Amino acid sequence: MRTNEKYKGALKLLGRFSLFFAVVAFPITCTVMLFVSAMQRTQGVEFTAEDLGAAAKLGFLNVIVISILFTAVDIIRKRMTTDKTTKHIVNAAKRIAEGDFTVKVEPLSPLLSDPRFNEIIDCINKLAIELSGVETLRTDFIANVSHEIKTPLSVIRNYATLLEDESLDYAKRLEYAGAIKDSTRRLSDMITNILKLNRLENQQIYPKKESYDLSEQLCESLLVYENVWERKGIDIDTDIEDMVSVKADSELLSLVWNNLLSNAFKFTDRGGKVFVSLHANDTHATVVIKDTGVGMSREVGEHIFDKFYQGDISHATEGNGLGLALVKRVIDIVDGEISVESAKGVGTAFTVRIKR
Repeated sequence: MRTNEKYKGALKLLGRFSLFFAVVAFPITCTVMLFVSAMQRTQGVEFTAEDLGAAAKLGFLNVIVISILFTAVDIIRKRMTTDKTTKHIVNAAKRIAEGDFTVKVEPLSPLLSDPRFNEIIDCINKLAIELSGVETLRTDFIANVSHEIKTPLSVIRNYATLLEDESLDYAKRLEYAGAIKDSTRRLSDMITNILKLNRLENQQIYPKKESYDLSEQLCESLLVYENVWERKGIDIDTDIEDMVSVKADSELLSLVWNNLLSNAFKFTDRGGKVFVSLHANDTHATVVIKDTGVGMSREVGEHIFDKFYQGDISHATEGNGLGLALVKRVIDIVDGEISVESAKGVGTAFTVRIKR
C-alpha cells in the first residue's frame, strides 16, 4: 500500500516537473533564438555550430534548474496553502461524521490561503452548530417519548393487576377498566401526534394550497366541541366574518383549529367563556381563539410550543404536550404567524394570521 502511494507521489512530482519544464522551455528557447537572430542581423555577429551547441546546452541546463526551482516552490506553496488547510477541514468533517459536533475550525489568514477556504470553514462551523442543536433535540425527544409512553403503560399495568383480584365488585371493575381505556386513548393519541409531528418536521407532508372557505371550517371545528361546552356550561361568543377564503392546506389548518379549540375548552372551567373571531383584509385572514381559563405565566408561555411541554400539570392526564408543537410546525409550513397573550387567572388568546 505504501509502495503504491510512493509510486503515485513520484508520478505526480514528475508530472508537475514536466509541466513546468514545458512552460519554462518554450519562452527561454524563443528568447535565445530571438537574441541570436537579433545579434546576427544588427551586429553582424556570426555564431559557429560550436557556439550554438554550447548555448543550447547552457539554456537546457537553465531550463532544468528553473523548472526544479519552480517545482520546489510550488510544492512548498501547495503544502502551506492547500494541503494543510484541506487536511484540517477533512479532519473536522470526519469528526462531525463520527458524531462530534463540538468541532470548530479556526478561519485562516487570507495571506496564507485562498479566501474561499474560509467560506468552506464557515459552512463547516455552521453545520456543526446546527447538527449539535438537532442532536440535542433528538436526545431530548427520545428521552421525553420514553418517559411519556412509560407513564400510561404503567397505569395500564397497575390497573390490569388490580383487575386480577376476583373479590373486586362491579363498580371497581368499571372504574379500573375506564382508567385503562383512558390511558390507552392517551397512548394512542400520543403516538398519532408523534407520527404527525415527525412527518411535518421531516418535510414528508407538503402543503396542498387550494382556495377554501375558512369561515365554514372554523364553524365546523367549533361544532365538534358542542358536547364539551354544553357539559361544562361554557359560553360561546363568535365574531366570524362570512365567506372568508384563504389559499392554504385545509387539512393542515384543521389541525391548528382543533388543537387550539381543544386547549381552550380544556383549560376553561365550568361557566367560563370561549371567544372565536375571524376577520380578513386583502392580504391576510386573522383568527383569534380566546378563553377565560386558567391562563399561564410568561415563563410558561415561552415554552408552550416545545414538544412534550405541559405548563399546567393539573391537566397533564388530558394531553401529551404535542398539540401546540404540531400547531407551530403547521403554521411555519403554511407560512403563517401565531402569537399568544396570557395571564394567570385571566385566560389565554391565540392569534393566527394566514396569507390569503
